[in-house]
Amino acid sequence: MVIAENVVLRDNDPRLPEFQSRGWRIVARSWAAELNAVDVDTERLTALIECLRGERVVREPEISDKAAILTLDAATVADYPGGIATLHDALGPEQATVSSTRRGFGVTGPDGGLVAMTFVDIYGTKVETDFTVVAREWRRQGLATAVKAASVLALLSEHAESFRTGGSDENIASLAANTSVGYTLDEVWSTLTPPAP
Repeated sequence: MVIAENVVLRDNDPRLPEFQSRGWRIVARSWAAELNAVDVDTERLTALIECLRGERVVREPEISDKAAILTLDAATVADYPGGIATLHDALGPEQATVSSTRRGFGVTGPDGGLVAMTFVDIYGTKVETDFTVVAREWRRQGLATAVKAASVLALLSEHAESFRTGGSDENIASLAANTSVGYTLDEVWSTLTPPAP
């Protein structure tokens, strides 16, 4: 017996109503968004970073931060909502290594430990967010917004022309953070599960 797997379709895909008419159910929704260099408000992004108070520092992680990156990732890997479309696999040493085409931006707390980070992959002048995460006890303090803003400002100065990101619509805070940075929603996806046999 062949068991059908979940499928992910854009909301404007003409096959979506057909799947639903056959009993497939939407079990998760996700989105994608873009920010073009010409639309970046650098003053606003600078303010989003500077609004962090206390001993929190926004900076690019270095190769020596690999253990801290892996620790924060392991502590939060189960926190990504939305199913297969927004699944985040645990980082291995290679994925946690920064390079000229894989950059990281993080926030360190008062003790110097990494409490938030975003990683992006660079393809010429295009930048794709891989993931953004904040330690549980540090959430709702603007840290995700700050690291996203820092990534855009840094790569804009290095001639990036477009930035893409995405997430689950269950994560309202993520969508709000990206909207604050200036991203515009341009794709919505539905994950469907087949009817019971």
